[in-house]
Amino acid sequence: MEIDELNDLVKQHGKAIYGFCHKLTGNKADTDDLYQETFLKAMEMLHKMDASHNPKSFLISVAIRLRKNNRRKFAWRRRIAPTVEFKEEVDKICPPDGEASPENAVLSDELRGMIRDAADSLNDKLRIPLYMYYTAEMSVEEIASVLKIPPGTVKSRLFQARKAMKKILEVESL
Repeated sequence: MEIDELNDLVKQHGKAIYGFCHKLTGNKADTDDLYQETFLKAMEMLHKMDASHNPKSFLISVAIRLRKNNRRKFAWRRRIAPTVEFKEEVDKICPPDGEASPENAVLSDELRGMIRDAADSLNDKLRIPLYMYYTAEMSVEEIASVLKIPPGTVKSRLFQARKAMKKILEVESL
């Protein structure tokens, strides 16, 4: 594979990879870093990539490995020198759409937030296949090849993730 083919991959799968990176990280700064690292690593591994063998799943597997490595490094650094995390939440007030009422927009945002929080509360074994299936729109077989696990295990983890999210969301709605 050559650089021109990689540029085509960025154009073709860039949005899906960025969305998946955002689901893994949860904030824009980390998403941008992970997205950039993913394609830098892809440039290093051009000789291993084959455009005919599902490059999207290859790029997603690179992003997953980079995220795991970054989390491991961060956890190690926190053990060595603990830091205080500053979380700044900026509320952006968007004008409501002409189609949706303000009440529906608020309820929709609240529901999306509850679902996102429920998914984020899952452990990585359940959350990553869930995001790959629903966000990156990968098939069970593609997820199995990326994670190097049997397709039955992927199906089982998706079922367990849905079941856990249902339980979390039912408790929150009471």
